[in-house]
Amino acid sequence: MAVKTDIEIARAARKQPIQEIGRMLGIPEAHLLPYGHDKAKVDQAFIASLGGRKRGKLILVTAINPTPAGEGKTTTTVGLGDGLNRIGKRAMICIREASLGPNFGMKGGAAGGGMAQVVPMEEMNLHFTGDFHAITSAHNLLSAMIDNHIYWGNELEIDERRIVWRRVMDMNDRALRDIVVGLGGVSNGFPRQTGFDITVASEVMAILCLANDLADLQRRLGDIVVAYRRDKTPIYCRDIKADGAMTVLLKDAMQPNLVQTLENNPAFVHGGPFANIAHGCNSVIATDTALRLTDYVVTEAGFGADLGAEKFFDIKCRKAGLKPDAAVIVATVRAMKMNGGVAKADLGAENVAAVRQGCPNLGRHIGNVQGFGVPVVVAINHFSGDTEAEIQAVKDYVADLGAEAILCKHWAEGSAGIVDLARKVAELADSGGADFAPLYPDEMGLFDKIEAVAKRIYHAEAVTADDAVREQLRVWEAAGYGHLPVCMAKTPYSFSADPTLRGAPTGHTVPVREVRLSAGAGFIVAICGAIMTMPGLPRHPAAEVIGLDDEGFVEGLF
Repeated sequence: MAVKTDIEIARAARKQPIQEIGRMLGIPEAHLLPYGHDKAKVDQAFIASLGGRKRGKLILVTAINPTPAGEGKTTTTVGLGDGLNRIGKRAMICIREASLGPNFGMKGGAAGGGMAQVVPMEEMNLHFTGDFHAITSAHNLLSAMIDNHIYWGNELEIDERRIVWRRVMDMNDRALRDIVVGLGGVSNGFPRQTGFDITVASEVMAILCLANDLADLQRRLGDIVVAYRRDKTPIYCRDIKADGAMTVLLKDAMQPNLVQTLENNPAFVHGGPFANIAHGCNSVIATDTALRLTDYVVTEAGFGADLGAEKFFDIKCRKAGLKPDAAVIVATVRAMKMNGGVAKADLGAENVAAVRQGCPNLGRHIGNVQGFGVPVVVAINHFSGDTEAEIQAVKDYVADLGAEAILCKHWAEGSAGIVDLARKVAELADSGGADFAPLYPDEMGLFDKIEAVAKRIYHAEAVTADDAVREQLRVWEAAGYGHLPVCMAKTPYSFSADPTLRGAPTGHTVPVREVRLSAGAGFIVAICGAIMTMPGLPRHPAAEVIGLDDEGFVEGLF
């Protein structure tokens, strides 16, 4: 019998009306703003009413560095949430929204897979509730108002050479990375060089995901530095008078999206910054609301723990006052073999030696997460070709590090296949063993913070940056931004800045090419190596096989 695709499984789901899912959480129907029958936003008034409630336990799901073999972090996040509910715990899932860029590119969607999915899968991976469109529109409204201000006389004396606010769109398009605008004569403004980033790299996205409420959102938007004068003094979004209109565009997008898993358990899907070029976590408002509605919240952070988990701890938890109670690191036997030097075409053959050789990548992530004071358990996301000897090799390696690895079969079996992990996670979260602390203090210098991440998380020997980068950091420190955390923009495929260097490398150098101030979001972005804030499409993008079937259903999404 043919194995059903993710989209076929999702389409066959027996969904509950979204009002029923809200009722499970104690959300009155009047406080749900439905988008169709199976998704809804939760209004700000209800969220504000939860302020006095005690928070539940926070569980982070992270992973090893991604490989072409697949790891299944979101699938495990969804499966674990279902598993906790199966063993009688009141649990909720919080994940990010999917960007159209990877959906039509190479990576695919972000709704889980197999029998551990959030539905409706098609809508989640396409336009969903329009949040990304609102973020794109708000960002580009500010871009338009900057150029319009210059056109009408430039009262603020903006130096056109020092406009740092670019444009965004939610699609991979390498041709837009560096462009010239304002061509075509006097009526079209003044020509200047600029470019596009992908929407998930927008500071507006980061702000929406870190803001506590609409007032905080508008304050943060107003704090965005958009340009500089000739004397290098900053010009803010509020100087352009765009912050109010941007808040209006983002009013509905600020409200978390409530959906459900295949097993009808509640999930918030809200916000979507990438972890390789942004901070990689779902919104603070969704996570905090979920923590006040349930006893356990399972959330994820993008890509491997060197990026997503580090930013979850050092940016999201620091800024929102969150204290994680446990962490799950997802790994697969197949990925261990790839880290051990096995080619993708040869992953089907048993190779215990390669598994052992690849395990140090997992081991480094375990040590890094434990270094934040958070108890760790490893989830071995099961593939049908895994052998007992290979699985045991991973378990033995993890046991030698003082942790536990648990085999999980949620992709094939849903919550029934992840009960052992759910019990272990609940045990860790309830034990009170977490003693969370960020990697570095606020008062540390900005370049020292970059070095702390590179040396302690990536195990690099050194960080290189030219004098202009170092001077820019000193200028920002003098301007009062020295207390901000750093957000490393780096390849997700390696601990180094070289995506081909797998395993657990040491002695490498992390080159910081550029730094950007995200004053509204509240962090400094350090762009390392060849990482791009506007991705390109692969030779054969997923878009080539996406379409509608004869009955009008979407096919080809994954």
